[in-house]
Amino acid sequence: MRRTKPLPATARSWAEQQIGPILSVRDASHDWDRSRVWDLEGTDRIHRYVKISPSVKFFSRENRAYRHIVPALGYGRAPHLIDSRAQDFLLLLTAVPGVPAKTLGLDTTGWRSVHRQAGVLCARLHQAGELDRDDLTEAEASLAAAADGAEKYLARAGDRLTTVEQQLIRNHAAHLRRIGPVPVGFIHGDNRPRNWLVSESGVAHIDFERTRPAARVQDLVTLTVNEWLDHPDREQAFLQSYGRPLTDAERHALTCLTALDAVSCLAWGPDNGDPSVTARGRRTLDRLMRENTL
Repeated sequence: MRRTKPLPATARSWAEQQIGPILSVRDASHDWDRSRVWDLEGTDRIHRYVKISPSVKFFSRENRAYRHIVPALGYGRAPHLIDSRAQDFLLLLTAVPGVPAKTLGLDTTGWRSVHRQAGVLCARLHQAGELDRDDLTEAEASLAAAADGAEKYLARAGDRLTTVEQQLIRNHAAHLRRIGPVPVGFIHGDNRPRNWLVSESGVAHIDFERTRPAARVQDLVTLTVNEWLDHPDREQAFLQSYGRPLTDAERHALTCLTALDAVSCLAWGPDNGDPSVTARGRRTLDRLMRENTL
């Protein structure tokens, strides 16, 4: 059972300076130790959220995203930044209606609808403004940067992978470096149903701490290995509303990125006692071993 995290007094005091007295506080963190988010109900009965980012990198990404990128999603499709405090990694956000899609027990039609709406939002985010020179440099290097992580995860996973499986990962990492140009832009970075809130007014996105310039296809990795493998109709709905099919280069990159995701899962999952992440990595790796099209 996850232990409830108390809201630090300094964070509460700062939030009250922005929104007035707080009536109640609820821990709304994700189920991992570095996630720190609280639902604040003011005496005006309006709910807001205060978040303490886990690092300066995540704070900087999310603060920038809310100020300059997220507004492209449209009104009500993401939280709005009320204020931020860099020295304490604090973000104060409005609430958007809805509950995470993964908790709803949706039927086939419902999931198609959610993926269709998520595709629209993903396209808006990916096209949110022009990349400046530094952003473009980072985005164009993102696939190589992903490939650079392969050896780190292989070392951490150790004998959880056979020698043949390790070589498969290295082959995919090497192939990823040779893929030609792919479309780049701002990506969400954790684009999956736990960060899609569903309400009567539609789908909204939350949690932008991983938002950054990158190859756009990197936003589809988790969906590919978790959501679309057994439900190609969801992929079709998403890409139809996304507005274009993936290029051949993006398809090749996506295969390589799923291999890197697999070894990452097999390194992180067992070390952190997360059987679902471990199973995701093993399932992907077993599939790639069967296909082995490189």
